[in-house]
Amino acid sequence: MAADDQAAILKVHVLPRGSKNKVTGRREGALCVKLTAPPVENAANKALIEFIADLLEVRKSQVEIVSGHKSREKTLRITGIRQEEVDGLLPPAKQRNP
Repeated sequence: MAADDQAAILKVHVLPRGSKNKVTGRREGALCVKLTAPPVENAANKALIEFIADLLEVRKSQVEIVSGHKSREKTLRITGIRQEEVDGLLPPAKQRNP
């Protein structure tokens, strides 16, 4: 799936049950995000959508998980925002060791 003028694509590596919701860096091209929510009953997915929407200053309805619903590796599609805008709103790409 490629980004276009109407949507951006974001690869995310989720670490559930963290002490607080935060971006911890990048891992193999994916944004690493710690979430306080557990990975049960879709709680971490809902928390991820809310966290990314707040981070990018978009509505939750604009953030969609397009792959990885039951995995730590997820691909998100954010509508109504260009890829360059998303990249500019994210923290600097400091690398995290795998």
